[in-house]
Amino acid sequence: MHPTRPAGASLRNGYLDKLTAEGLFVEFYDPDGRRYGLPTYPYRCTPDGLLTARQLRARGLRPGGQDITAQIFWNHKSNRRVAYLYQASLAKPKRTATPAQLAAVQAALRARRTCPTC
Repeated sequence: MHPTRPAGASLRNGYLDKLTAEGLFVEFYDPDGRRYGLPTYPYRCTPDGLLTARQLRARGLRPGGQDITAQIFWNHKSNRRVAYLYQASLAKPKRTATPAQLAAVQAALRARRTCPTC
């Protein structure tokens, strides 16, 4: 899966570029995707315009079939965690349930509340 870059946007972080230019190794900073296969950023250091699926949902959006653009890596205890990033500009509005789907969910919830032996 080849990442697509946002039009006119850079996938680089100026602050992290400065640190690496000074010789400091930043473990999960790989904006070109050479080391990890996708552009990779440390926790809380992503470029503007890239959001996780959870952040998209909070804004009423969904990825909409677009490819993963980048990823975030961080260490948690002894595990490496990952979150995938999508372009906010290509995200689509969340789909809403139809009246028939809502009625089916309400019927299922009502059936769960009803005692089967009564």
